[in-house]
Amino acid sequence: MKLDDFDFDLPERLIATRPARPRSSARLLVAQGDAITDAVVTDLPDWLRPGDRLVLNDTRVIPARLNGVRRRTGAAGDTQARIEVTLLEPKASGGWGALLKPLKRVRDGETIVFSDDLSAVLESREDGQGVLRFNLSGDDFDAALAQAGAMPLPPYIAAKRPADEQDKDDYQTVWARHAGAVAAPTASLHFDAALLDALAARGVTFSHVTLHVGAGTFLPVKVEDVTTHKMHAEWGEVSEAAAAEILATRAAGGRIIPVGTTALRLLETAAQRTPGGFGAWSGETDIFIYPGFRFTMVDALMTNFHLPKSTLMMLVSALMGRARVRQIYAHAVAQDYRFFSYGDASLLIP
Repeated sequence: MKLDDFDFDLPERLIATRPARPRSSARLLVAQGDAITDAVVTDLPDWLRPGDRLVLNDTRVIPARLNGVRRRTGAAGDTQARIEVTLLEPKASGGWGALLKPLKRVRDGETIVFSDDLSAVLESREDGQGVLRFNLSGDDFDAALAQAGAMPLPPYIAAKRPADEQDKDDYQTVWARHAGAVAAPTASLHFDAALLDALAARGVTFSHVTLHVGAGTFLPVKVEDVTTHKMHAEWGEVSEAAAAEILATRAAGGRIIPVGTTALRLLETAAQRTPGGFGAWSGETDIFIYPGFRFTMVDALMTNFHLPKSTLMMLVSALMGRARVRQIYAHAVAQDYRFFSYGDASLLIP
């Protein structure tokens, strides 16, 4: 299975740099059976059945991009260097793994100042990354980060424009709860209160799970044989309550439909790692889903349109089949659907 099997031509004009407003006014491509239907996200209740359950990732994106200054006093006087920091993941030690640009400008033990309230010491480095120890923790850290940080927009948006205050709302789901992600579960960005109410009135139910999306989600696949690719690990949790709700829906004949590939990956991880096939689970997952994978927990998927040659293209190809996904994406390009994190959505029903 070669990397080029998951390539396609995408006009740059279709890469969205701002979301649709309101959120639920984005377009929705529905692929069911052999049919492809052009719809709008507000039509989603029409495509679901009473008793279906949507599984939602309630991770909260932190404003993980920081600009700081490293000051140094030496024989030649005081010097300073501007340092760009992207937080990647919290460490068990209490520090944060981070990308520092330029890392060579900071020595271990030196302090980077981001604001009057927020600073961090570089504790160590490995594999081109640093581990930072901040001067604040808990709610104080969250408040200072909210003031000093910017949303970590994906590279294909950041290359076109800087993050701004509007992104702090746009790049966050309406049900975000548990802070820890440095990328959004983007299919969930299409939901607003009105759509959730309409789905509930239709008889659709909801379960919340947590998977903290890491910056590794944007890393390119660098191997030609995709089966040898190693996924980045991300922390996730399916609670006892969520597991019970999902199992009850399946027993009653309802469909389990994750909103986003992150929720899907977490469900299939829990199915692999809990006795009896599915249950409550928490820990790090590096599950890699590509064609040939046997799904056990999901009946359909709502997701955005993904990058060529990405692991997410491999995931949707595993769900729908490679030939079918090529048809779906050719239709999306021909009909000018908007792609990637701020783009339009698809509902994929195998």
